[in-house]
Amino acid sequence: MEFSLWKAENLDRVVLIEDDGTEHTAGQLVAAGNQVAHNLRGRGFVAGDVIGMVLENEAAVFELVLGAMQIGLYLVPINWHLTAHEIGYILQNSEAKAVICSPELTERVPETQAIRYCTATKTGFEQFSDLKTGPAHAPENRLVGGIMNYTSGTTGQPKGVKRPLPPCPPEPIVTAYAGFLLMFGQSPGIGCQIVGSPLYHTAVLYFASSALHLGHTVVLMKKWTAQGMLERIQRYKVTSSHMVPTQFNRLLALENRLDYDVSSLTHMVHGAAPCPHPVKRKMLDWWGDTVYEYYAATEGGGTMVTPQEWLERPGTVGKAWQTAEIAIFDDDGEGVTPGVVGTVYIKMAQQFEYHGDKAKTAKAHNTDGFFTVGDAGYMDADGYLFLCDRKADMIISGGVNIYPAEIESVLSAHPKIIDVAIFGIPNDDWGEAVQAVVEPRAGISNEGLEAELLAWSEERMAKYKCPRAFTFVVEMPRDPNGKLAKRKLRDPYWADLGRQI
Repeated sequence: MEFSLWKAENLDRVVLIEDDGTEHTAGQLVAAGNQVAHNLRGRGFVAGDVIGMVLENEAAVFELVLGAMQIGLYLVPINWHLTAHEIGYILQNSEAKAVICSPELTERVPETQAIRYCTATKTGFEQFSDLKTGPAHAPENRLVGGIMNYTSGTTGQPKGVKRPLPPCPPEPIVTAYAGFLLMFGQSPGIGCQIVGSPLYHTAVLYFASSALHLGHTVVLMKKWTAQGMLERIQRYKVTSSHMVPTQFNRLLALENRLDYDVSSLTHMVHGAAPCPHPVKRKMLDWWGDTVYEYYAATEGGGTMVTPQEWLERPGTVGKAWQTAEIAIFDDDGEGVTPGVVGTVYIKMAQQFEYHGDKAKTAKAHNTDGFFTVGDAGYMDADGYLFLCDRKADMIISGGVNIYPAEIESVLSAHPKIIDVAIFGIPNDDWGEAVQAVVEPRAGISNEGLEAELLAWSEERMAKYKCPRAFTFVVEMPRDPNGKLAKRKLRDPYWADLGRQI
């Protein structure tokens, strides 16, 4: 069976509802996507070209996706919390020829070689509406495009995860996307997905686009709140979503949460960050057998576990997808037996590369075509994966990856600092919070220094990367070779949880 919004049988059916209640039918979205495709071609864009987007959760995201996916373009969703400098780097590194942004975000989009479009009238920007004019029929010689998400490495420099584009029309590929939701047990044509997380996230856009192609209605939230989500679940009879554990925490803390009808829910999928066992059990008690979990990365995936399987094996992230293989290797690259902890590797049919970085691409893969993002874990005898740790230094706060090296680099440039260490500490709401340990230069007083460093950070980085707390030490714990013993600083914060990182 082929799943494709382009071939929707009922073009008058509402398939997208924006945050302000604006409704879009299948026919309207398809027509807008076709117009975007025609106009981009008319402006000289060819297969393989790149377009960036700095957009809030709005219809323009899907209009762009539906256009780019028909004429072989790569679309780069960009985190709009980033600074203009950070966004400029991604636009230049990806070689984007155009960027489309929301009016509230224009100050974050610097002038580069890319043509700048805005979804409203703004000085210095062309109007996105100009790309939604003229013929609304499907373009000729359709070629599938793709999404190139950016993910940071331990060096803090973002890298585009790029996959080759097959020489075929888009339908076979989007059918595979929609089939991904079938793996979770969702049904074609029956469903309503609520999107509360930003669509620049890999999985959020993937799940939402797949839902549209599967024939589901998508409900967008620009700013997620627990009560706002429950109100929409009740109003629109929502069946599914993609969530992170921080959202579970906020929902459980809502005093009147039981006043809302959530009986329509069937598939509430979570990932992106570890979910504490007690939190997941409370969600299962409340929402019943609707809470599914998966393990994957921007580079690919992965595993999936049903609610029933998780209750039988608490803590597992499930078994490998039908389209993937999971293996555990030791530090010598040898496979390990069940129950033995090692590095988690994944193998998929479709390979990827880090855009413009062959060395990093090679380092992430082994000779058998498996790749790793550095997570540690083990598999039981039945093939269920359990994660024991994540990348040694990476912080996951509210489902967002934060890389200490980038923050350390920014703070180390401060004239009053001689040394700094960044790591994650437990946080009931966000999972982890960013902690800074700082060694000031000799003779520098600690008084007022925390506020000064926080201001320094906020001027140079997105707010979510900035430390939530600072601790000052006389001397950092380094070994004779100068290597920082970060564990000595970090472990005390986790000791009460019985966990060492």
